[in-house]
Parts: sequence; C-alpha cells; structure tokens
Amino acid sequence: MVGVGLIGGSLALALRQAGAVREIIGVGRSRENLETARALGIIDRIGTSLADAAHEADVIVLAVPVAAMQPAMRELALHLAPATIVTDVGSTKRDVITCARQHLPEHLGRFIPGHPIAGAEKSGAAAAFANLFQGRNVVVTPLPENETEAVSRIASMWQTCGATVNTMSAQKHDEIFAAVSHLPHLLSFALVEDIAFRANAKELFSYAAGGFRDFTRIAGSHPEMWRDICLANRDALIREIDTYQSQLDRLRGMLEQSDGKSLEEVFGHARTARAEWLAGKQDS
Repeated sequence: MVGVGLIGGSLALALRQAGAVREIIGVGRSRENLETARALGIIDRIGTSLADAAHEADVIVLAVPVAAMQPAMRELALHLAPATIVTDVGSTKRDVITCARQHLPEHLGRFIPGHPIAGAEKSGAAAAFANLFQGRNVVVTPLPENETEAVSRIASMWQTCGATVNTMSAQKHDEIFAAVSHLPHLLSFALVEDIAFRANAKELFSYAAGGFRDFTRIAGSHPEMWRDICLANRDALIREIDTYQSQLDRLRGMLEQSDGKSLEEVFGHARTARAEWLAGKQDS
C-alpha cells in the first residue's frame, strides 16, 4: 500500500476484515503516519522503500496524491515483477494514465486505473475505517492494453470491500467528476476564502450557522490533495466554472429585475432534482 491515509488505510482495513490478504506492507512519506498505521493494525509492516515492497507484492495500490503518481511510478518501474498488478485510487484519470504510459510502458497490461468514490474531510491513517467503501461506487477506467484477468482481480478487490464497480473511459470520468466533485470543492474553498479575508470576517463567521456549515463542509478537505486534483483536471474544471458562472449571471439578472417567479422556478427545479437524486441513491 503506497500511501496509508484515509483511502489506502481504509482499503487495507476492509481487505483485512474480509480475510482477503495475507500481508499488507505500507510505504509512505511520513514515518509517524506509518507507525500509526502499524499500531492500528492497518498494515503488518513498514516497507523500507518502494523498491523493497515492490519485489514482494502481488498487488500494489498507489494511494498517493495525483501529483505524486509520477515519482512513484518512476521508482516502481525499476523494481516491478512481471506478474504484479498495479492500480491507483486517483481522483483524476487521464493524467495518471499519461504517467503510466510514460513510466510503465512494459507493464500497461497489468496497470488498472481506478477511483473509489468515497472520502471524508479527515486524512491520515488514524482517519481510516473498514466500512468506507460499503455501498459506494468505484470507477475503473481500463486501458486497451489491460489483461482481462488483472481487471477482474481489481474489480473483485473493490467488491470484496462492499463497493459497486463501474467502468468508463478516462475522459468521461474526468468530465463527470469535474462537475459533481471538483467544482463543488472549488466553490466551497472559494466561499470560505472570500469570507475569511473580509474586514468583518470575525463578525460574519460569528453568525454563520447550519447552511454555511453544510455548504462549506468540504472546505475542510486536504488542501494539497485538492490543489493537485484541480490542476490535474484543469481543462474540464475551467469549463465547469464557465458553465456555473453563466448560471450565476442568469440568477443575478433575475435579482436585478426582481423576477421572483423565475427565481422560484430555479429553486423549485433544483429542489426536485436534488430530491430525485437522493431517492435514487436510497433505492440503489
């Protein structure tokens, strides 16, 4: 497990709980976090290096920020056994696949790109829990070169953790998540940033309540990780910002015209769409 944070640690715990692994070796930048992971029973031992762990692994999971994929793959390329399956949990896929094509060209048959649609605002091994993926979606974006057996093993790994596995192209993945994940995070960060730097920020925050808390919950997410995600999916995210800006301009026009009827129609449609989305999630 390369990166034993919330996602990597939770995956390790889920697989251990299911009895699906013999031994889990943890590799990462923070010795303190790895010691925590070992103490919590998330990993069996700490790998002295990525090279050391790669020699012994049947499956390697790259659970690092997307900007860290390139150096990780560069190092892995020197030490991978031919039969080892490599997968990732990155929130963007086209950039990760580009890295794999650059650094793992001889191993593309057994590199399976993936993205679990699960998370929380907390990070690190201490935040990990085994049920994180129960009832959640995992997207796999197979490559033309992928071996069927390797794709099946990664799909089975996630299903063992309680997840539903879906497949799609990397481009479609990045476009979808720019709209429903990356843009909402950007907006949440932007609102808190705007309020925080006003002269009367302290007063504004003192009156903020449930609505502000709900809207800004995801602004508590890891800044480094979200910096990397936004930059990695820059083009799709910029398109979503432009679309959202058009919607704000439309709403501004309604306010300027005191067009209450149109405002209510927008709010009503949004409320209905959200209710249908929630009902669909409960039924699935």
